[in-house]
Amino acid sequence: MAGNSFGKLFKLTTFGESHGQAIGGIIDGCPAGIQLDLEQIQTELNRRKPGQSSIVTQRKEPDTVEFYSGIFEEKTTGTPIGFVIKNANQKSKDYSHIKDTYRPSHADYTYDEKYGVRDYRGGGRSSARETASRVVAGAIAKQFLKDIQFNAFTASVGKIGMDKSIEELDFSLIETNAVRCPDPASAAKMEEYIKKIKKDGDTVGGTVQCVIKNMPKGLGEPVFDKLHAELGKAMLSVNAVKGFEYGSGFEGTKMKGSEHNDLFNEDGSTQTNLSGGIQGGISNGMDIYFNVAFKPVATIMQKQETINKKGENVEMQGKGRHDPCVVPRAVPIVEAMAALVIADYLLQNKSSKI
Repeated sequence: MAGNSFGKLFKLTTFGESHGQAIGGIIDGCPAGIQLDLEQIQTELNRRKPGQSSIVTQRKEPDTVEFYSGIFEEKTTGTPIGFVIKNANQKSKDYSHIKDTYRPSHADYTYDEKYGVRDYRGGGRSSARETASRVVAGAIAKQFLKDIQFNAFTASVGKIGMDKSIEELDFSLIETNAVRCPDPASAAKMEEYIKKIKKDGDTVGGTVQCVIKNMPKGLGEPVFDKLHAELGKAMLSVNAVKGFEYGSGFEGTKMKGSEHNDLFNEDGSTQTNLSGGIQGGISNGMDIYFNVAFKPVATIMQKQETINKKGENVEMQGKGRHDPCVVPRAVPIVEAMAALVIADYLLQNKSSKI
């Protein structure tokens, strides 16, 4: 299986399956001498881990990260950083009923078609549990980037969106509710809706918005390696993601050029930021902001028609512990992937000027 690594200079390779002994990763290219706050790395993992509230999967995993290399006296050494997160609460029997059955909108069928074998326990390598390794790497990237701030939050759940604009939001409120929405009134509506969806044995999608502040100018390449293209690839590599837009996005298609152009100030900043902080594939120093669309979780607790390995029509129903809405737990994953992209481009920018 190829495609397990992300990044060019700041590079993450992940390994492991949902119901294996552990998941983990190797971070290559992280500069030496970075003072790490290991507790903060664990805090980031805790934001993603299951069982943290009543509106997420109740799988109980401590998700404690163990570092095996690349760190000495809480400083990076410049050598590969190896880490492991042990799986502690697998219930593989919850998946025995789908051993020979393909779940609708899952990777079951495509994995079987491509590899001729699949780990049906929790989806194996296709499980979103793999993203815990990304959060570890992203947490280290954030500490390397220091002053750059990554603020991801739940912007919508189903048809329920925020009542406030980005300019009105207080990002310090993101972690004050289970939904991770900085608009408390909207967060309460979202949480109630997720609870109702869960009670119905169904699932719902939503969007995560991310704002990157204090961005340096000049990150990104102008042709195939545009900064926004790599951010898009990073987000679209996350489980359940169905769409990515940055800056004005699709709304920009409704505007005239005279309305959409970001006029300059004397210092090079712009009066508006419909470009989303990126022009010509290169950061211009303004805030980068983008939206990530997540589909409803494919496993639902309702009976559905499907097929088995023999191509026979069968009926199945989801069992076990699953998220009714993946969006709240996806917030730290979006931040982590954004941090990996920015860290990689920052290193590329430095190497291009040597």
